[in-house]
Amino acid sequence: MNDKQKQIDPISNEFTNYEEAAEFWDNHDTTDYLEDLEDVTLEAVELKQRHFEIEIEVDLMKVLSQQAQHQGVGVSQLVSKIIRERFADEVFT
Repeated sequence: MNDKQKQIDPISNEFTNYEEAAEFWDNHDTTDYLEDLEDVTLEAVELKQRHFEIEIEVDLMKVLSQQAQHQGVGVSQLVSKIIRERFADEVFT
């Protein structure tokens, strides 16, 4: 059977939840539904913050987690604070 004879399931007008939509698209190819897609206009938004990933040894992460909990902040907040304090004279002045 070639692509022109391929049977395409209709898209539901409304999925009852994200799981139902995910199930449908996990089993269907979006390129089969290009004529059903609509153009949308999105406004660009300014990023207020960025997240970076770094590798940290397990023992250091344990210490950071303990300190963060002791200070009542998240680990990322604690690490940002430590880095800012360490490099304050060199970077942020």
